[in-house]
Amino acid sequence: MNEQMNGKVSKEHDGTRTFRVEMLTRVEGEGRFHLEVKDGQVRKAILHIFEPPRFFEGFLVGRSLFEVPDITARICGICPVTYQMSSTRALEAILGITPSTGIRKLRRLMYCAEWIESHALHIFLLHAPDFLGYASALEMARDHRGLVETALRMKKVGNSLLEAIGARAIHPVSVRVGGFTKPPSPRRLQALLPELEWGLEAAQETVTITNSLPMPEFQQPYVFVALDGGADYPLEWGEQIAVSGRDPVPLGEFEKVFIEEQVDRSPAFHCRLPDGTPYLTGPMARLNLFADRLHPRAQEALERTGLTLPVLNPYRSIVVRAVELVHAFAEAVDLVREYTPPEPPYFEAPLRAGEGFGATEAPRGLQYQRYRVNDAGIVQEARIVPPTSQNQPRIEADLAGLGPELLAMSQEEATLRCEQLIRAYDPCISCATHFLKLDIREVED
Repeated sequence: MNEQMNGKVSKEHDGTRTFRVEMLTRVEGEGRFHLEVKDGQVRKAILHIFEPPRFFEGFLVGRSLFEVPDITARICGICPVTYQMSSTRALEAILGITPSTGIRKLRRLMYCAEWIESHALHIFLLHAPDFLGYASALEMARDHRGLVETALRMKKVGNSLLEAIGARAIHPVSVRVGGFTKPPSPRRLQALLPELEWGLEAAQETVTITNSLPMPEFQQPYVFVALDGGADYPLEWGEQIAVSGRDPVPLGEFEKVFIEEQVDRSPAFHCRLPDGTPYLTGPMARLNLFADRLHPRAQEALERTGLTLPVLNPYRSIVVRAVELVHAFAEAVDLVREYTPPEPPYFEAPLRAGEGFGATEAPRGLQYQRYRVNDAGIVQEARIVPPTSQNQPRIEADLAGLGPELLAMSQEEATLRCEQLIRAYDPCISCATHFLKLDIREVED
């Protein structure tokens, strides 16, 4: 079991029971979870995040709009394409540029690459150890070497595809406002087909593997939020946002419907609906809203799982990610087979003042950006809303839902259950230290 579960349980004189866990690994970020219970009911559930401010929105002010895609790509090493492309879409909207079909297809292929490397990393190396009872992927590799090798090979396929299109596997540099500086040659992409085809078959097996993992039984009522990609499964394109049980939201109305607020326990903002409802974005939201738009190979994989929609158990998100992994590989194979370089590789338009909005689907959920520029193309205002800030309130709500179960568990069992749940969201909190303290209190009055 997790060797980092070295917390202790104490019964204090005032009747407060406290569980402490000193470390959470296999997520990007720092945090402490505090749960307060009275008469078996959760009174407070807080996920404290210790993430230093990144200031990217401030860095962008005063920059030329043509610099923005290269700067936003550096926000994240796992999903740079998401930040790069959301900003590009918003700036193209300001200039009135509509990318050609060829440019859009190449961008979608780039997204497939990002989903492949991110989903493979999360499924096998970050989340699977929880279900198999290991503290890390390295420990898991002793008994399941094949799983780890498959994960690394899949991730390498995604990285190779991203490098072929973006000139770099991390923080790609070929994307520009209006298109690409230099699209890859057909030969360069065709050379990757054998590995992509292998990956598609391996992804199918991944669905079978994840679906066989022992899953805690736990369901929550969710409001699902995802980009509406038209006829396509949501990835790199969409003019409105789907919200389950509610009217779709035009991109320009995002900040009126999804309210982002500062909370004193986290430098990361929290997003909620106007009535205070937390919502879920990410793989489960996309699948529950748009399963009928999956690639046929992914639809077949979904049918084999026996999952019924809507999927309401967050622990089963590892299976949903595996289905999306099939989708990403299958789309990538199709797009590479039919690829011809876009001509022209990019479009230009006169600079003008304006405001533009862009949104795409990161592996872990909806990512939104807004820019206001002057008539010289200089950024006057920037707004970036990442998926994790949107999911944080929903994570807290899920952890609160777990509260009554945790009180009946041992320290080790309670810790693992919380870690599994948090990791189900694949939170991208930061890129450095990993630290969680789990604090569960039972209050008498």
